[in-house]
Amino acid sequence: MVQYDESGLLPYFKAYDIRGKVPEELNEEVMYLIGRGFASEIRPDEPVAVGRDIRLSSLDLCHALMRGLNDSGVNTKNIGVCGTELIYFAASRPGIGGGLMVTASHNPKDYNGVKMVRANAVPISGETELPAIERRVREKDFLVSALRGGSEEWCVTKEYVESILRFVPHDVLKSYKVVANAGNGCAGPILDALAEHLPFSFVRLFHDPDGGFPNGIPNPLLPENRAVTAEAVRNHKAHLGLAWDGDFDRCFFFDEQGTFIEGYYVVGLLAERMLESCRSARIVHDTRLIWNTIDLVRNMGGVPVQSRTGHAFMKARMREVDAAYGGEMSAHHYFRDFGYCDSGMIPWILVALVMSRTGKSLSELVGDRMRMFPCSGEVNRVVQDPDAAIGAVRSHFEAEEPDVETLDGVSMAFGDRWRFNLRKSNTEPILRLNVESRGDPNLVVEKTREILSLIEMADGET
Repeated sequence: MVQYDESGLLPYFKAYDIRGKVPEELNEEVMYLIGRGFASEIRPDEPVAVGRDIRLSSLDLCHALMRGLNDSGVNTKNIGVCGTELIYFAASRPGIGGGLMVTASHNPKDYNGVKMVRANAVPISGETELPAIERRVREKDFLVSALRGGSEEWCVTKEYVESILRFVPHDVLKSYKVVANAGNGCAGPILDALAEHLPFSFVRLFHDPDGGFPNGIPNPLLPENRAVTAEAVRNHKAHLGLAWDGDFDRCFFFDEQGTFIEGYYVVGLLAERMLESCRSARIVHDTRLIWNTIDLVRNMGGVPVQSRTGHAFMKARMREVDAAYGGEMSAHHYFRDFGYCDSGMIPWILVALVMSRTGKSLSELVGDRMRMFPCSGEVNRVVQDPDAAIGAVRSHFEAEEPDVETLDGVSMAFGDRWRFNLRKSNTEPILRLNVESRGDPNLVVEKTREILSLIEMADGET
């Protein structure tokens, strides 16, 4: 059964992917229609790669998606259980007409979804073909093919691992002890494949894929999900801690003391690393926290470029300016030499490379930057009317005549003292707040509290 919202649209088509509850919104019937809609709108003349995460609903939904593609005359290459970045990698291979990944990433286990790319892993989003695919699904407006497409299994793991390893010279890496928390998602088998070629010793947590998520949904952005990784780092006296979300396109870091490192500072660290080999390169960053990244990139001779938050928007911006690297504070890291796509494996190997070359711990590599540019980290609030709350906060501060940007939500900068970004989530009914300053952590705390109070008051009035 296909579910529509009050305006007659399909509510599970989001800003840059498809995501909804199973089976109320996403079910086999809907996934079949999505396959038909993709085939009719994109019209790939070469096989498309299809994969799935380990959610319990993913197998049946993936089979329905492939039936829709095959019934539309499109051949499919079934990669099976994998991380999202393997679909990106596969779609960037010659002779592949696109890629579809059945996943809901870090959403609750009763959710699922689809991420889509064209040939060469070019993203499909609300600013490109996604609305047209939604219309085709809604109206059942599909092209008719005289021939039915076929399907075959395809293993790309070996090629993928080789592509990841090309980012680091192996003879430089030191034999660090690394805590790796796969969260019972898809990261474990790929980590094992990489580990055969790397000098690290791993402490593996929640390593085996399990779509029942017996240890909770893998979403290390939530503070309550970080303790087990942090404790393991301390107990095992590890040099580095890592954790991934369910489809491992995001990688999260813990230093040698078990301290969670905000993704904002990892963006700056990776930008520096990429600029070492290409000093004048463009580096794309999102709008939420920006001062540390801009400062580092300019100091290295690079050019900082701002983008809307979200993988489809970041990739499009990177391609537009031919950026060497792009990073979001939410732990998405994009690389030109990986098809302008995000990877959850390249970042931690690069961080280990920087640690190996400098002899510094992760805390030493980011400590000064954290003191120079303290931030709130992302603070989330569920509100009844996000637009009204954003408007109330903006009205409150406009009398101070800040610099205002509206590329993604609203960003306000108050000279060189402090700034904030307040935006609606693209995938969840949540308002997201980020506050930063130059060297004044107390101001960050004060302003975060003030803005949250304004949001609560506005929400109480709706």
